[in-house]
Parts: sequence; C-alpha cells; structure tokens
Amino acid sequence: MSYLFESFNGWKSYCDEKEISLPESVIEYEVDQKNGSNDQIKAGLLQAYGVMKDAVKTGLEEEMTSRSGMINNGAKKVYNHPLSVLSPEFQKLISRALAAKEVNSCMGRVVAAPTAGASGILPGTLVTLQEIHGLSDEQIVEGLLVGAGIALIIEEKASLAGAVGGCQAETGSAAAMASGAIVYCLGGSTDQVFNAVAITIQCMLGLICDPVAGLVEVPCVVRNASAAAIAFSSAQIALANVSAVIPVDECVEAMGEVGASMESRYKETAMGGLAATLTGQAISERVLIKDIEILPDGESEE
Repeated sequence: MSYLFESFNGWKSYCDEKEISLPESVIEYEVDQKNGSNDQIKAGLLQAYGVMKDAVKTGLEEEMTSRSGMINNGAKKVYNHPLSVLSPEFQKLISRALAAKEVNSCMGRVVAAPTAGASGILPGTLVTLQEIHGLSDEQIVEGLLVGAGIALIIEEKASLAGAVGGCQAETGSAAAMASGAIVYCLGGSTDQVFNAVAITIQCMLGLICDPVAGLVEVPCVVRNASAAAIAFSSAQIALANVSAVIPVDECVEAMGEVGASMESRYKETAMGGLAATLTGQAISERVLIKDIEILPDGESEE
C-alpha cells in the first residue's frame, strides 16, 4: 500500500520508515492509483513540463490579447522593459508567470497545476529555477512530484478550488507546490521543504477569489506573478532554516478553516472584491451577454 497523503507529518514518517524519497512516495501512489509504471509517470510529467515551457514561450512571443481586452500582452511588456526592479532573473520570473497565465486567459494550452487559474506559477518558477541553477528536466520532474504530493494533502485537508476556498486555495496552493519543489530541487531536507510550504501558506492565507466579470483574467494573471515571487521568497527563507513556527499541517488546516468561513461572494462568484467595484461592474456589463430569456422545456416563442 502506498501512502494516501493525509498529512505532511504522516508523509514524512512514511518516507522515513520506508527509506524512500518524497518523489518516490508520490510515484508509488500514482502507480497504485492508476496502474501505471514508474517510467510512464515520469514520461507524463516530462510531457507536462514541456507544455509548461511551451506556454511560457508562447506567452512571450505570440499575440496575447483576450476577448475581453483586459489581457493585452502584459508578459512581453514586463519581459522587455529596460528597467529591472531587482534583477534580470526576477524580471524573467515575473514575466514568465504572467506569460503562461496569459496563455490560459487567451484560451491556449496550459497545465492546470493545480488549476487553470493558477497555471502560470509552476511554469514561471520552475523554468526560471532551471535556468538559474542549470537543472535537468529530470530534476524538475522530481520537483513536480513533490509539488503533486503537496497538492494532494492540501486537497485532503483544505481545498484547491477557488469556488470552495477562495484564491488562497488556487494561487496559494500553487505557490506552496512551487516553493516545496524549489527547496527539494536545491537539495533541501524534508523539513525544509515542508517549512517552505508552511511559510507560503501563511503569506497567501485569506486571499479571496474575485474575478472581474467572472473571467479568469483580472486579478488572476497578476496574482500568478506575485505568487511566483512568494514561492521563491518562502524557499529562500526555508533553506536558511528560519522556522514558520506554525507547523505545516496546522497551516493547511487554517487554510481550510478560512476557506469554509469565507463569504460566498469572495469565492469565484464575481460578486465581491474587485469584481464588485464600479469599474469591475462596468467591465462585466460590457463583456458579458445578459438578459437572455430561457424558455421552459418544450416551449418555443410564437
């Protein structure tokens, strides 16, 4: 029997007892659940990472204007801007996260990891990490496996869906997956990996889901960029052995509690937050088809 990813404490204990790595335990789980093989699972993840890299490339090279007009080649503007606020690497990180998410908003091909609304975070972080540290695709796949294990536990103890737990459940979970993957890929211990997850969740806790006009564009795209930055900051803190103080399992439980108590208008309904502003409502009126009369079954207009 493989580990069923009920808690981070249990995950660590399982790996310690069986003397296997975090990625190996996730592969065990996938083999059990899908009757696949080690090679098939890794090949699938390599393919998924290829799609992530393609999304980054597409977003930085092709026309990215959404039908609503709210998304208009923002990633390219950031990537090509002559002034780097911190460093060229940071500029690339932000633009890559924007790029992959813009591809999603423009109906392109992405990997929903863990959701389409957060699909720019892992591509932005992992492509940049790979470039900076010269990592192989196989090393990135191990990071993706760690990220998958993190997502399984968050899904079990809280949620990955904005409609259930707000944006903390989507971009927050993706950032947690990314920070844990970063730490693992850079040789961090299991405790450091899980500490990075805890720090990330603490940073993202309470974030609402308030898409303007109900479209996964504003503020979703820019939140992918900020979440990518938080993933790197959390990884840096964790690798220095700075404690999150609150254990990771308790952080995830707090995420679940916050999500459950969050009002429905802040959970993907486009009824609160930025979606409820005057400008947000005006955009909604402009881009959405309204006042469609739906006739009862079996009836038609005379």
